[in-house]
This record gives sequence, structure tokens and C-alpha cells, in this order.
Amino acid sequence: MEAIVYEEFGGPEVLRHETGVAEPEPGPGEVRVKVAAVGVNPVDWKRRYGWVEAFYPTTFPAVPGLEFAGTVDALGEGVTDLAVGDEVLGWTKTGAYAEYAIAGTVAPKPAGLSWEAAASLPVAGETAQRVLDLLRVREGETLFLHGAAGVVGSVAVQLAVAAGITVIGSASESNHAYLRELGAIPVAYGDGLADRVRAAAPEGVDAVFDAAGHGVLPVAIELLGGEAAKERIVTIAATDAEEHGIVFSGVTGDPDDVRRGLTAQARLAAEGALTVRLAETLPLKEAARAQESSESGHVRGKIVLIP
Repeated sequence: MEAIVYEEFGGPEVLRHETGVAEPEPGPGEVRVKVAAVGVNPVDWKRRYGWVEAFYPTTFPAVPGLEFAGTVDALGEGVTDLAVGDEVLGWTKTGAYAEYAIAGTVAPKPAGLSWEAAASLPVAGETAQRVLDLLRVREGETLFLHGAAGVVGSVAVQLAVAAGITVIGSASESNHAYLRELGAIPVAYGDGLADRVRAAAPEGVDAVFDAAGHGVLPVAIELLGGEAAKERIVTIAATDAEEHGIVFSGVTGDPDDVRRGLTAQARLAAEGALTVRLAETLPLKEAARAQESSESGHVRGKIVLIP
């Protein structure tokens, strides 16, 4: 089968496009999927560099990629809840940058959802909901979301606004109109960020979701009134979180909860009530280019690969 493979940590040059890779075989309780689309995430290139081994240990040769959309192709022994031909989206156990993959946690793909949109949802949707749950943010409260125009941030904005939460979202000026469309109050990055957030939320903020990093944790602590409020700050991007006593959330939750959440989000996406902005669709063989674009930090939306 066609797949992207790497055998050492490093830059995008370590990624190889190969066409003779053996197809994975499903074990007991597993299913194999024919991949129709793959979502590219920052964690893909962070894993390639070896930066997140504590969360995602690597065994070489490795196939990148966590999320996919595709069709169930083969069933392992004992599988009764899925059938060959079912269209699904979710996570893989063997790497998504490939024609075939062993599925992990999956949800049904609604008929009205495109392959590209389906492949864009699992990581962003699960991450956004997980952090909102950790923050215990609820209707009537105000959330400051740093990096609100990114893929995870934009999904979190939509989920929070739908739950009756006021969202103050930081982003570059070029993304402010987009955030307003999603229902957030935009503020600009850079010096004076705390003052701009206070101006947008004169009664204060109740929780902070850091989806971008870049040294925002001291600002978050200041906005919430100091050390005692740290339990209502969660980051998915700041590598110095532990130094500040802040929770870094990088691991998915209970599989049953994740499956239920993804099923609900896929339904919302098919209805047009939840969207992920698509930046670019590329053939699988251009995976290195896709990861370079993701790493640049200048992509507006999701990059999707097509095997």
C-alpha cells in the first residue's frame, strides 16, 4: 500500500513516500479502514521531531497521523458493532498517512459530511471538548481563549458559544472577522494583551484555554487574579506549563466518552452547526510539504491529505 514512513526523528526530510508498505491486518476486536482523508495536526510534526515521546512513544518505522475518515475494509475476530462498508471517522492505531490503517476509537460518518470535513474533526473536536470539560466552564461564564482562530480554538469557540459561554478570543487582526462570525469577541495578540482582554470583559474572565502558547501563561494567571485561580487555566500548547503550575492536557479521555462526543460533533458538522475551516487539500505524497506548512504557523484552517 501507499504510506508515508519515517525511521528517525528529524525535519520533514525524514518523511518518505513509499508504495510497497504491507497492509496492516486487524487483530481481535479491531477493524481495518481504507483511508479516504487524513487530517494534518501540529502533533504530527512534533512527533516527527521526537518532542512528545512522553505522550506518544514512537516505534520505528513509523507512519504519522492520528485522525482519518474512511470506510471499514476488514473486521478482526469478535467485532460486532461495525461492518465492512461502514463509513467512519476517528483515530488510528497504526498511523493515518496511509491507504489502510487499523482503527482506534471511531464514530459513524453522517452521509452529509464530506470526507475532508470528517477527517478534520476528531482531534480538534476531542481536544476542544476535553479542555472545556477540564475547565468546568459553564453557561453564563466568560472564557478567554488564546489562539481562538486555529483549528482547535475555532471548534472550542463554537462549542462554548453554543453552551451559553461568552468567549474572548485572541487572534491576529486578519482573523477577527472570522471570530466574530463564530460568536467570539476578538482581541489582538501582542503586548498589552491583558488590558485588551479586560476591556472586552470588564467583569473579568472565569477561565483560560491556551491553544497557542507563546508565553501567555503569566498573562492568564494575572487575568484570573493570581496563583489561587490556576486550576481554571489549561494549555495544550505551552511546554513550560509545569513551571507555572498549569495543567497541560495532551492525552485523550475515556474512549466511550470520546466516541459519544465525536458522534455528536459529526452530526452537528453534517447539519452545518459546527465547522472546521479547510485550508488546503493535498495528495498523500506531499505530506512533507503539508507538515512544513503546519509548522510555519501561518495556515488558516486544516490541511487534509488524500491517499
